Amino acid sequence: MATTEEMDRMYRLQRYFYDATRKYYLLGRDRLLREMALQPGDRVLEIGCGTARNLIVLARQRPDVACYGLDASHEMLATAANKVARRGLESRITLRPCLAEELDHARTFGLEQPFDAAFFSYSLSMIPTWPEAIASALANLKPHATLYVVDFWDQGDWPGWFRALLRKWLDLFHVVHRPELLEHLRELDARGVGKLTLESVAGRYAYLATFRKLS
Repeated sequence: MATTEEMDRMYRLQRYFYDATRKYYLLGRDRLLREMALQPGDRVLEIGCGTARNLIVLARQRPDVACYGLDASHEMLATAANKVARRGLESRITLRPCLAEELDHARTFGLEQPFDAAFFSYSLSMIPTWPEAIASALANLKPHATLYVVDFWDQGDWPGWFRALLRKWLDLFHVVHRPELLEHLRELDARGVGKLTLESVAGRYAYLATFRKLS
């Protein structure tokens, strides 16, 4: 299990240039934000929100929803809080320190009701306890609410040299390609937990998964 201390060590310096570097290879994030089916008044949670880049984009796109974010790194959340404050979005975006698998909408955010939607944007590939993180996310969603995931796929339409180079690059940032993650979502679909739909991003560079709870 990754600890908050480990995450803080990792991001103590990275947080200052994180957004500038990630925009070149975390493809599909803005597409996810555009395609989320949200209603006015919905509460949306990002699990592993990092610098709050996605939440800021979403808050600007959808001023009629409330945005929440959690992250295991206090260092990242310090940067996130500063960015949110500079843009005057403190009343729209709520941030909390929390491990993904320990999420509880009441204890973590003081909410009486679960969330209307939640999403992981390239964070599950950095969470060792990713099955527990998914289970916790689903447990904190309302019935028939939707969990969204954008993450690395198998780069099936790209040449082998590119796939090998990408994996080496990701290793530098402790990012793990997890083909078993999609199989887990498919298994949850087969068990009747929810309905999974998949979309390819940039020739299977990444995938956008939509998992709608069935109860």
